[in-house]
Amino acid sequence: MRNDALERIAVTTGDITALPEAHAADAIVNAANESLLGGNGVDGAIHRAAGPRLLTHNQTLGGCPTGLAKITPAFDLEARGVKHIIHTVGPIWNEKEHPAPGETSENEKLGNTHEDVLLASCYTRSLAHATRENVKRLAFPAISTGVYGFPKVRAAKVAFGHVWGHLSRNDRPGEVVFVCFSDDDAAIYREIIATRDDWMLNRKRA
Repeated sequence: MRNDALERIAVTTGDITALPEAHAADAIVNAANESLLGGNGVDGAIHRAAGPRLLTHNQTLGGCPTGLAKITPAFDLEARGVKHIIHTVGPIWNEKEHPAPGETSENEKLGNTHEDVLLASCYTRSLAHATRENVKRLAFPAISTGVYGFPKVRAAKVAFGHVWGHLSRNDRPGEVVFVCFSDDDAAIYREIIATRDDWMLNRKRA
C-alpha cells in the first residue's frame, strides 16, 4: 500500500478549465447532468471551453446515469494541455429525507444515505477512467455541491476519503487536485484533510 497518497492531493480555487501551471491537469472532471449536453456552473464552463465538438460528440453517448461516468476527448481544451474530460453525474441531495431526527445534514452518519453511495461512485468511476488512461494529474470540482444541494462538508469527506483510498492503492492518477469555487470552499477541504484521523475513525466506529 502506497504511503505517499496525501502528498499527491492538492486543493486550489479557480477555473477548472484554466488552471495555473502548478495545478495544470491532463484530465478534468465535469459535474455533468444526465444528458451530458451541457448545463450551468462547471458543466457550462467546460462545454464552452471545450467548444462545440464536445456537444456533438456527447450527443452520441446516450447520456449517463447518476453515479456513473463517461470519458471523452477534451477537444478545444487540448490547447491548454487537457487530454480527457471525465463526465460524471452527481446526486441531488433530498433535504426532505434528511436529516434524521436530532441530526443535521452534515453530521448524519457518513455513508448512510443513498446520495452518499452515488456521490462515492462518481469519484470511484472517475478515478477508474483516469487510471486506465494513465492520467498524470486529475482535477475534480466539488461534485453535487452547487444547485444539487449536497452538504459541502459531507461532500468533501466523501471526495477526500475515496480519492485518498484510491491513491493509496494505485500509481495513477499521479496527483489529484480539488478545484474549489471559493476560498471558503477550499478551507472546507483543507479542514477535512487536516482532521481526517478524527472523522475517519468516527466513521469506522459508526
